[in-house]
Amino acid sequence: MSALSPQPLDDARRLAAALAAQGIATDVHHDYGMPTVSVWVGLIVWCNEGKYWWRTGWNPRRHRAIYAWHPSAESARAAHRIALRYTALRISYPLSPLIAGAQPCL
Repeated sequence: MSALSPQPLDDARRLAAALAAQGIATDVHHDYGMPTVSVWVGLIVWCNEGKYWWRTGWNPRRHRAIYAWHPSAESARAAHRIALRYTALRISYPLSPLIAGAQPCL
């Protein structure tokens, strides 16, 4: 694990908690130099320099991704925006029948 300043990692954990409060399970990762919050297929949130940022789409004309960002000081508001993207992605990438029918591990 690389050495990180505690602030971005704390930001990532606050965002994960704010998303959990909305019923969205996440994973926080911090082994590659920048904390990330893994939310869903195609939805990774990077936490750095006082911001959360995530991919929101693709610009076919410019051949590049489109990103959104939100100040990390407003984790609850950022979680709301990320939850909107999560909802759209859940429609595009639902759980497979095998996973959807699985019993939770305890």
